[in-house]
Parts: sequence; structure tokens; C-alpha cells
Amino acid sequence: MDLQLDQLRALNAAVTEGTLDAAARRLHVTPSAVSQRIKALEDAAGRVLLLRTKPVRPTESGLAVLRLARQVELLAGDTARELGDAHAPAHGPIRIPIAVNADSLETWVLSALRDAPAGVCFEIHREDEEHTTRLLRDGTVMAAITSTAKPVQGCKVNRLGAMRYRPMAEPGFARKWFGEGPTSRAYGAAPVVIFDRKDELQDRHMRRRTRQPIDPPRHYVPSSTAYGTAVRLGLGWGMLPDLQTTDDTPETLVPIDGDSHIDVPLYWQQWKLDSPALSGVAAAIAAAAARSLR
Repeated sequence: MDLQLDQLRALNAAVTEGTLDAAARRLHVTPSAVSQRIKALEDAAGRVLLLRTKPVRPTESGLAVLRLARQVELLAGDTARELGDAHAPAHGPIRIPIAVNADSLETWVLSALRDAPAGVCFEIHREDEEHTTRLLRDGTVMAAITSTAKPVQGCKVNRLGAMRYRPMAEPGFARKWFGEGPTSRAYGAAPVVIFDRKDELQDRHMRRRTRQPIDPPRHYVPSSTAYGTAVRLGLGWGMLPDLQTTDDTPETLVPIDGDSHIDVPLYWQQWKLDSPALSGVAAAIAAAAARSLR
């Protein structure tokens, strides 16, 4: 199977940008040229790789070729950096898509990316830490912060540390709903703030504390910053990471369950590639995690 570099770049650009027109602008060619390159790639592979929907979507076979395309483009970018100016490589910046959970993104990850190698640009996919491995499996990202220690096929994994979460509430809310303590009755009646329907942290805490099924009133607030604001305003209690509560006082937030907490382990998973750019990003992430996580 003869797969040409320009064909692989066309597939990668189309999936990343969402349309053939946008891919053409990225590659500085015409949309017709992008279409012809993808068609030639499909002919070489002997199967359909891309669904011409809006946005375009790779088929199952396309995902396998897309992963190869992104690996080749990363290594080509590394080589361009070695042969030329690290700040202005021949084919533009090296693009590294990574998946990051919302709380890490809001607290410590951006400072890590600031220290990444020059000439690297990021496409960050925000996803729950228990679900980021899906994006690694389908080739959407090259690396991910995840709570899964088992490496995805073709990836390697390193432990970063853990984020500690505590059940917190606005003081007036805590007095109203938990005045008699963190009882099963209180947990069943008090409103709780949930990040989204993938977020199971509050339910994990309630199961551990009450040993029985609990289904309290729920607010869904799918933004890390807005989530903390909702808890501080007294909409409900919620599991907040220590990294987001260091500046709070007893007048703004209080724990509702003593020293009860949940430590969520975090791991860095990335493709097994001898890529200086990807290795540099991994080193920056590890250094920031060592400063910020338990």
C-alpha cells in the first residue's frame, strides 16, 4: 500500500478542520486538490476513509489511517525543526492535540504548556478524565491526561499524581441542609451540583458515606469555573479540588463532611513515538504535575 505524505496530510487536515475548504486553506492548496489527494489515498487503501458530511468524519478504516497520518506529520515536524529554525519550522508549527479534564485545565495544565518546546501549537480537547482514553484510541489526540493506568494500545503511560476533592458548600447552605451532620437523610435532600452526566464524583462520595442509593436534586453545570461559582453561591454542594479552594475562607466555603475526600489519580498517556516535540510536552506536564499534584 503506497501512501503519499501529501495524501496523509490532506486527510489529517480535513478531519482536523472539519471541511475540505478549511483543509485547503490550512495546506495552501485548492479544495479540489485536497479532494483528489484523499481520493488517491482511498484508492491506495482500497476502502472509503472519509465520509463527506458536515463536518467530515473518518470511517473506521479512516481512523486507522488518520492515526498514521498524525504520527507521520508529527515526525516530519520534528525533522523540520532539526533541519531549520525551531521557532519557524518549514511546514509551520507542530500541532499536538491533547485531551485534558476540565479541572486540570482550569488549574495547572496551562502553566505546563507554557513551558513546552518552541514551535508547538496545541489543540485541547476537554473531556472527563475517565473518558479521555477514547480520544487516544480513535486517533483524535496524541496524548491525554486520564485516570486510567492501563495504557491504550500503542501508547505509554506515566503517573502524574492525584487531585484531591472534598465535599464543599457555602456556609449558609451547609447550616440549612447539613446542620445535623452528613447523614443519609441530608445527602438525599440537599441539592448537589454535578459537572455533567459523565461526572460520577459526587455519587461516589455519597455511596461511600451512606452505603445506600441516594438520588438528591441535581444541578448540571458543565464549566469548571461556573461549577465552583454555583457551589459558592449556594445552589448546592459539590466536590471541589483543593487546587481550586486554596484562596477560600470559612466565609465562602466550608467542608460538609469533616476531612472526607476523594483522591483522583491522574496519568499521562501518549503515543509511543520517538518525537522530541511530544517528549518535550510530556516533560513540561510532568514538571508541572510534580509542583501541583499530590
